Amino acid sequence: MQKARYERQMKLDEVGWAGQERLMKSKVLIVGTGGLGSPVALYLAAAGVGTIGLIDSDVVEISNLQRQIIHTVADIGKPKVESAYEKIHAQNPDVEVRRYAVRLSEENVDDLLADYDFIIEASDNFATKYLVNDACVRLRKPLAIGSVFRYSGQLMTILPDTAQLRDLFPEQPDADEVDCSRFGLLATLPGIVGSMLATEALKYILGVGQLLTNQFFTIDTQYLLAEKFSA
Repeated sequence: MQKARYERQMKLDEVGWAGQERLMKSKVLIVGTGGLGSPVALYLAAAGVGTIGLIDSDVVEISNLQRQIIHTVADIGKPKVESAYEKIHAQNPDVEVRRYAVRLSEENVDDLLADYDFIIEASDNFATKYLVNDACVRLRKPLAIGSVFRYSGQLMTILPDTAQLRDLFPEQPDADEVDCSRFGLLATLPGIVGSMLATEALKYILGVGQLLTNQFFTIDTQYLLAEKFSA
């Protein structure tokens, strides 16, 4: 059954059954199950990542549904981690889903990240992004971090000895200047960036390709322009 499910992926020379086993034994933590976290969770589950952790303290609201594709109208009022768990389980019941309906803080972040092989920061606020970045540096955990705003998206991957978020942006952006609830967000943008975040996790686990380390990738969906800035 497992080989039939992952047949197309295992046909890749760099994956095969050995790579698929690595994925099934891996543990990835997703911080945020909103616009970015939705495609990340669904694609990691589809690819066969064995354990997926979800951190989110919010509940589903109708305003989320424009872009948070893992949630539906029937989920309004549910904790996001529970709504996401249901869709992941429906997609791939072999995946273990650990749910943490908590807000990350300096007090709990190290403990929550400690057991995972790869971290994906998919929250909607920069305070959490810096918190997770700093914890991953302390714990020497690999991290992919993404953000979206209006028509543009950004991401980078951080390994223990590569450039981190604070190297590119020593100071946090003003939250009022990057507030999507004020300035808007194209519905499809989180899907594009979220899929890329999931891809970075898969590449890291499989040991294939070149990760987005020591660089900052940005995409403008209005004009389909993409740039990479080296750190």
